[in-house]
Amino acid sequence: MWDQILQFLLTGVTLGSTYALVALGFAIIYNASDVVNLAQGEFVMLGAMSAIALSAGEGLALPLAILLAVGVTLVVGLMLQRFAIAPAKGITVVGTIIITIGASIFLRGLALLLWGKDIHALPHFSGETPLRLGEVTLLPQNLWVMGGTALLVLTVHLFFNRTLVGKAILACSCNKTAAQLVGINVGRMLLVAYGLSALLGAMAGVLVAPITYTSYDAGIMLGLKGFAAAVLGGMGNPMGAVAGGLLLGLVESLAAGLISSGYKDAIAFVILLLVLFLRPSGLFGRATAERV
Repeated sequence: MWDQILQFLLTGVTLGSTYALVALGFAIIYNASDVVNLAQGEFVMLGAMSAIALSAGEGLALPLAILLAVGVTLVVGLMLQRFAIAPAKGITVVGTIIITIGASIFLRGLALLLWGKDIHALPHFSGETPLRLGEVTLLPQNLWVMGGTALLVLTVHLFFNRTLVGKAILACSCNKTAAQLVGINVGRMLLVAYGLSALLGAMAGVLVAPITYTSYDAGIMLGLKGFAAAVLGGMGNPMGAVAGGLLLGLVESLAAGLISSGYKDAIAFVILLLVLFLRPSGLFGRATAERV
């Protein structure tokens, strides 16, 4: 029994790591521009599908394919901000959400045209031989997901707290007018925030694709669960969003293993509704979201 629970916990941390990166992307854009980017899941799909196409279709070495796929997704994130969000300056919150939904549908349709409806898999980074911890088995790719997520989250934390560009983005999130008055290029900082969010989404897709496989519509569910994780942890708190992703992954895995796998996808939305009703600011947010 305890071995099963440990297995579920390890699976939950792997799932939660993916949700954490997606949630962190949501929180970064929300904090920088007050926009809920519902195309975040498509960044995950685009990163994974591009890497698969470049490695399997074009025959590139896996590291190079991953690097180029992340670069492609980053450019897409920059274009979303430059050509869709920036021109709609002053539009209502609902308007920006509709724009990002439109971008999501466009990217999904483009992926369908390019790669079809087939399910694809990226090769495992370091083999598929399971690692055994007593009665518990773990794929090497699970360690890549968990380790990669930890490294990315730490890098983002240091970026925002130790670099001038990161602090400039924080200044824009606190007060755009004041930031502009002291010489910060607000438009450029928002562009960096969208690029960073796209990069995180692409990395999440690349890391998890060898385990879960992917297709043109894989970003829908990942985006929704990442959004639920961000709300659970607190949209105004990026590190809270990461914690929300890990917590959601653990709860989902335990519920699927101990109750029924049929409820796995419903868990995220039940938690989302409960948080919105009981604590709209999230578990780690404040009553009024504080920009961090």
